[in-house]
Amino acid sequence: MSEVADTRTTYKRVMLKISGEALMGDQGYGLHPPTVARIAQEVKSVHEMGVEICMVIGGGNIFRGLQGSAQGMERTTADYMGMLATVMNALAMQAALEDLGVYTRVISAIPMDQVCEPYIRRRAVRHLEKKRVCIFAAGTGNPYFTTDTAATLRANEMACEAIFKGTKVDGVYDKDPKKHSDAKRFDTISFDDVLIKHLQVMDASAIALARDNHLPIIVFSLDEPGGFSGILRGEGTYTRVSD
Repeated sequence: MSEVADTRTTYKRVMLKISGEALMGDQGYGLHPPTVARIAQEVKSVHEMGVEICMVIGGGNIFRGLQGSAQGMERTTADYMGMLATVMNALAMQAALEDLGVYTRVISAIPMDQVCEPYIRRRAVRHLEKKRVCIFAAGTGNPYFTTDTAATLRANEMACEAIFKGTKVDGVYDKDPKKHSDAKRFDTISFDDVLIKHLQVMDASAIALARDNHLPIIVFSLDEPGGFSGILRGEGTYTRVSD
């Protein structure tokens, strides 16, 4: 495995944020192992370019706290259940990455020493310096915060140079491109415009946190083979959200 940085690489340390639903494949629930393996291969290809990678994976394929709350469950309990779902997804991704020979650490905001490490910032930074992929699980460890906010928080703490938001579409559109044939894709857009236009990039707290810390968000299609590594070489189709 090469650990020599590719001189064409745009960023040296990045955060990859994906939803739990991205791990479902064509299923309606849970994990689809071939899909997890495919995403792990995408991560490996970037790792081999010498890029240090953080990851945050949502839990919506197993349990979404907001939906549980809407169905009558007490919100705090529902959110903690959602956090535990993210740990399950993180462990699945760790297994897939380590099958490919990529050393990986799952780091949880909720201590559960038998299955993963507790979050200690300096230790996490050291893992990245040793070229290990760090998957941050259990959100921020607090209810009422999404994994979007957790990803932005950890990206700032880890001094990442950008957040890569992997989605089903190849960027940010003014309306749903799957429902509207005349939807317009933005090459670039400002944080303020995302908030004003209520575009579904990340939740408002995450966008505001990224804006206040001048942390760009790159929105791209996770379904495009080689898309993640291509963007780091300055190729491909994506939207850059920045100042």
